[in-house]
Amino acid sequence: VNVGCVPKKVMWNTAVHAEFIHDHADYGFETPGVKFNWRTIKEKRDAYVRRLNDIYENNVKKAHIDIIRGYGKFTADPEPTIEVEGKKYTAPHILIATGGRPALPSDSEIPGASLGMTSDGFFDLEELPRRSVIVGAGYIAVEIAGILSTLGSKSSLLIRQDKVV
Repeated sequence: VNVGCVPKKVMWNTAVHAEFIHDHADYGFETPGVKFNWRTIKEKRDAYVRRLNDIYENNVKKAHIDIIRGYGKFTADPEPTIEVEGKKYTAPHILIATGGRPALPSDSEIPGASLGMTSDGFFDLEELPRRSVIVGAGYIAVEIAGILSTLGSKSSLLIRQDKVV
C-alpha cells in the first residue's frame, strides 16, 4: 500500500494520462500548453496512501483487533504468546506484520551504489528527474522506467547478462 501496488498504480495512471494527451491531436483535440506538475501528483498520491492507511487501521480497530507496534517475537509459553518490547501478549490468533526493507550494497561492493535508490525511493522523489537510469529488468524496473520516460525523464534501463546475446 505504501510503496508498492497502490502508489505505483497512481503513477502508472498518471503516465497513461500523459500518453492520452500526447495522442489527443490524432483524434482532433487541440491541447496546447498542457504542463505536468510532479509535485502535484506526488502530494495527491501521498495523501491518498495516508487516507488508505487510516481506513485500514480504522477497520482493524472496528474488528476489535489490537495493534501493537514494536519489535516482537514468539515465546516458548504454552499458549500463543508474543513478546514486544519486554511485554507479553497472549491471544488465540496472532499476526506479525513484518514489513520489509531492501538490502543495499555498499560502495565497496558496487562502486557508486550510494548514488542510487531502491524502487521505494521512487516514491520519495520531490521532482521528476531530467535523466534516470533504472538497473534491472524485473517488472517493477520496467514499469518505473516507462512511467519516468512517459512523464518526461530521459530514461535508460540497464540489464545484466552473463553473455552477449
